[in-house]
Amino acid sequence: MNAEAQLNHGLAGLGLTLSAEARRRLLQYLALLAKWNRIYNLTAIREPSKLVSHHLLDSLAVLPHLEGPSVVDVGSGAGLPGIPLAVAKPEWRFALLDSNHKKAAFLRQVVLELNLENAHVVTDRAEHWRPIPTFDVVISRAFSDLPGFVEMARHLCRSGGVMAAMKGIYPDEELAQLGAEPRVQKVVSLDVPGLRASRHLVLLQQPSGIGQA
Repeated sequence: MNAEAQLNHGLAGLGLTLSAEARRRLLQYLALLAKWNRIYNLTAIREPSKLVSHHLLDSLAVLPHLEGPSVVDVGSGAGLPGIPLAVAKPEWRFALLDSNHKKAAFLRQVVLELNLENAHVVTDRAEHWRPIPTFDVVISRAFSDLPGFVEMARHLCRSGGVMAAMKGIYPDEELAQLGAEPRVQKVVSLDVPGLRASRHLVLLQQPSGIGQA
């Protein structure tokens, strides 16, 4: 099964319907990732089939559990999950935040070549960046443990917004280390087509009156 067929099959498995243009952009993104990876070491995964399941579908699996319209991808790295989400949700606004200048250069190239008018790149550390306004959703994938994620990125989340952390196995120990706020809204078990590994999404609810509305 080639990458296009695998993507179409995976999207059906996730119950997601994307336009032909969106699917074309996702495959174009994978081509750019494979090209730049030779120089910048953006991902340890080299096999095209695994790039689809481990990166595209893994990122898109969280989509049904998020509400926009403004999202910041903290520690975006190779653009995961921010780029696939921005392609799938052109009506939302995305900030791709990473302090690594080489990774940020790659992200800017992707935004340019995919003509992603709803995404922009920020080169800064999460704990230092002070955007106005703040975001409805603050999401991370392989960025930090839960307490570190909250400590470094909570100020990016608006009052009443959501912090979303993508995890592998159920993070019992990390959840136990969290304080009372932001409270754990729910932990969702994700079934990613083609990915034989445990995946979970931790959703943390920012209380009202915290941060900027």
